[in-house]
Amino acid sequence: QVQLVESGGGLVQTGGSLRLSCAASGRTFSSYAMGWFRQAPGKEREFVAAISRNGGSTYYADPVKGRFTISRDNALNTVYLQMDSLKPEDTAVYYCAADRTLGPKLRVGISFYDYWGQGTQVAVSS
Repeated sequence: QVQLVESGGGLVQTGGSLRLSCAASGRTFSSYAMGWFRQAPGKEREFVAAISRNGGSTYYADPVKGRFTISRDNALNTVYLQMDSLKPEDTAVYYCAADRTLGPKLRVGISFYDYWGQGTQVAVSS
């Protein structure tokens, strides 16, 4: 089992940047593919980005492609989400999640992820 704690959220103006971090407990962090999701008020939780166990593969949702970058440091048990050129529509609670299923495919469905953090709020003002 792994516990996830997000940090780095806050209030930023349109066009600004934020870097989210997700710290994982336990010694098996490198055995999980990791994902970031977000949930805006009144909307369903949606996929943002995912990264493979060794960091060699990444996948992004179309709305964030070219603006967000997911990365990980297995030595530090941490996954990051660098968010640039932020827009008001990026306002949401951001969650990191761990997928323990083996295999190379990065998955976007919420149900595939086994462990979740508590979320960190990101607000982008216009």
